[in-house]
Amino acid sequence: MDLHKEYTNVINYLYDRLPMFSRIGKAAIKNDLSNTIKLCNSLGNPQNKFKSIHIAGTNGKGSTSHALAAILQNAGYKTGLYTSPHLIDFRERIRINGAMVAREVVIEFVEKYKYLIEEINPSFFEITVAIAFLEFANQKVDIAIIETGLGGRLDSTNIITPILSVITNISYDHQDLLGNTLTQIATEKAGIIKPGIPVVIGERDSETETVFLAKALQEKSPIYFAESIWDMQLVDKTDNHQIYNVHNLNTNKNYVLKTDLAGNYQIHNLKTILSSSELLGNLGFKLEIEKSIQALETIKTTTGLMGRWDCISNNPTIICDVAHNASGLKEVLQQWENIHAAKKYILVGFVKDKDVELALSNFPTDNTYYFCNANIPRALPAQELYEIAQKNGLKGSFFQTVESALVSLLPLLSKEDALLITGSFFIVGEALDVLKKRDY
Repeated sequence: MDLHKEYTNVINYLYDRLPMFSRIGKAAIKNDLSNTIKLCNSLGNPQNKFKSIHIAGTNGKGSTSHALAAILQNAGYKTGLYTSPHLIDFRERIRINGAMVAREVVIEFVEKYKYLIEEINPSFFEITVAIAFLEFANQKVDIAIIETGLGGRLDSTNIITPILSVITNISYDHQDLLGNTLTQIATEKAGIIKPGIPVVIGERDSETETVFLAKALQEKSPIYFAESIWDMQLVDKTDNHQIYNVHNLNTNKNYVLKTDLAGNYQIHNLKTILSSSELLGNLGFKLEIEKSIQALETIKTTTGLMGRWDCISNNPTIICDVAHNASGLKEVLQQWENIHAAKKYILVGFVKDKDVELALSNFPTDNTYYFCNANIPRALPAQELYEIAQKNGLKGSFFQTVESALVSLLPLLSKEDALLITGSFFIVGEALDVLKKRDY
């Protein structure tokens, strides 16, 4: 059997055999860490064999994780990176020095430990965590950046003892699992704060700040608020880069930062990234601030980050962004307003457990919409989204698949037009796959 076919069979087995949150939602969640603990015990507790950084938050986890990986790689450290979900290839979730885990690693893991899968019956995410931890240990990484999947306290990744914890921000998302108030959501995210381990908080908020301060005090963990350490001003931008004047409020030093994180919302993440990098320098990593800033210019090529204000075509302009909740979409759509085009289109879809009414309230009424649904059971049906959107004054058409929406839309785009693809990781992932095949 050829490698590609064997790998595809293994991935299909995992998809079919294991409950997967991204596909079916809440039913895939087990509200304790027992499965992950059993799996890792059976594997010799690989999570204890490498240093790690743990990252939680509502938005910005992926950008922050990839940026810190780029900084560490650039400084010469062998760096593991675990993120989720993936956009096109499952192996995007597990990287070492920017390279996706080999297909053979996934195949061998499933073949060797299939008995564990059948015995423990873990979720898809729990198995992915186990594969990542074992590979990072086997490859003897110097450091691994571990992004939580959902929440923090009960997230499968929360069996690690990191050298640094990072919480990017708190806003409304997954309320059915994390709570209906920002305080409740912050409490779940604060579950990654470990005894004596420093924690960086990305964005200050009066409703959540007391939660983090109380947890840090309880755990005797030094706590740092990124917004109190760094001041940043956007001074210039291109299609694919942003340039900032950066001021360290502690040292009173100034820097110029150029980054391929092109979304305006990244200003919040960049403060978190620089604060975390500075702390890592105090924890024994040789990270000079100038070199850390330099590494931020090529995050996407260094680590393979996709789907964050990705301008993948200029004539016509096509931008992909995985924003999927009201707070994230608000930031993206504010930036979209500043895109000048003859005609503007938005291809959008959501999953069922989002507050779609609230999300759609951020969308402009003068764009033409192509509503669609991703190829997962959890997707909100396109017709249902279309009907909700109509009530919000949004006009367009609906399609049963991302591909059919793009096939209909792409021939209509002139070089002066612009298209935004957003609303869900799964919409963006499927769209990128279609666009790649069509040489965009």
